[in-house]
Amino acid sequence: MVKRGISGLLAPIVLFIGLGIPGAQAADTAGDPTNPGPVYATVTDKSGKLSLQTYGRPDGKDMVFRISGSVYANIEGNSLDPAMRHGQKLFNIEGYNIRRLYRVPDTNQLYQLSREIVFYTDPADPRRVLREWKNPIDGKTYPVVPINNDSVNFGPFTITSAFAGPALQQLHDETVWTSDIGVRSDLGTALGEKFGLTGGVYAAQEMFDFSVDDREVVARTGQGVPSGAMKTKISWARTSPWAPFMCLPESDVRGQLTYHARSWSLGSYAGIEPWLRAEVEANHPLYTAAPTAPGASENSWTSFYNKQLGKGATTWAGWCAANGRA
Repeated sequence: MVKRGISGLLAPIVLFIGLGIPGAQAADTAGDPTNPGPVYATVTDKSGKLSLQTYGRPDGKDMVFRISGSVYANIEGNSLDPAMRHGQKLFNIEGYNIRRLYRVPDTNQLYQLSREIVFYTDPADPRRVLREWKNPIDGKTYPVVPINNDSVNFGPFTITSAFAGPALQQLHDETVWTSDIGVRSDLGTALGEKFGLTGGVYAAQEMFDFSVDDREVVARTGQGVPSGAMKTKISWARTSPWAPFMCLPESDVRGQLTYHARSWSLGSYAGIEPWLRAEVEANHPLYTAAPTAPGASENSWTSFYNKQLGKGATTWAGWCAANGRA
């Protein structure tokens, strides 16, 4: 889960990842005008090379950031106790972001193209995907809608030999860097749907720590175009409003959610555990591959608006009224 806008995931290894042999390049992408390799090869700054390799594989193939963590209630003054207490673990989360680097043909401009699917799972059993959730405030049971953002794209960003990434820090035998993002989006104005948010504004804080072993840094920042995915670990935290499916209006029910997760890179979709692949392939098969061209992006709220609300055919309050089961 590297980014972010509103969705904020990654987000993001005991399985094989490409070894990153300097100069190696996939034969089946060498003649592809969207292959980012030739543009990546012009970068000389170590931080620039590392950050680009979190956006996607330099050889242009799909990579994955697997995401695993938990979601807690963050309630000012513990004001909802005993129905919901501050610090209560509400969900586990399990999923991934699948991404690739895409070159605008005949340019030195790159996009990061991705899709992300993250399931809310049982707080006592991370592998049990929740289909419904009982809201302890109104006593109704609602369908659980996973984070399913198609697509999450960034760019274009121009790549030259001077391209540089964030400041790096040495901690023991790892190279680390940080990205902290304050997010504010006026959904009421943009969509005409306030989702029960205060003033119709989504406000959140996204915080990422990236970590790469120094041996991996050496292997992946030399000359040429590395193959495979860089072995990267990410710590991610987000404080944000109640998820849309919870049907808790932020303007009336004081509190937020705190997400705390780990993410790690995988060389391809095949590296994801079988139980998670089975869930995706049965119910969300689009998320087995990254997009192949730039397009509009979604986040958790616009995705809900597009898919559950029919792009405004019904309101969030109407969806909650229709789907809440006593």
